[in-house]
Amino acid sequence: MEITNATVALAALGQTTRLAVFRLLVEAGPSGRMAGEIAEALGLPGATLSFHLKELVAAGLVQSEARGRHVCYRADFAAMNGLIEFLTRNCCGGDTAQCAPAAPCGPEGCA
Repeated sequence: MEITNATVALAALGQTTRLAVFRLLVEAGPSGRMAGEIAEALGLPGATLSFHLKELVAAGLVQSEARGRHVCYRADFAAMNGLIEFLTRNCCGGDTAQCAPAAPCGPEGCA
């Protein structure tokens, strides 16, 4: 990923509703979620959701697939990982052990 693509992706994610939609799609995994499910989960009117999904698709962060009269959306994990790689490229002068994300905390505590 280059700076232009990263800027577009970050601008798309820099809006509260779009970030919530994207996080919901990341949680859904590769199977994605139907537009109606997303709208219901986030309490969004269809037109509002459609606008935000259009922006995420245009930024290359979300893919859509028609399923009859409905549309399924899924996070583009390659694009997401590309953005993360871009943001952390050459982190700490290449010493990735110094700036790698910490392991998430679970029920047993932090790793």
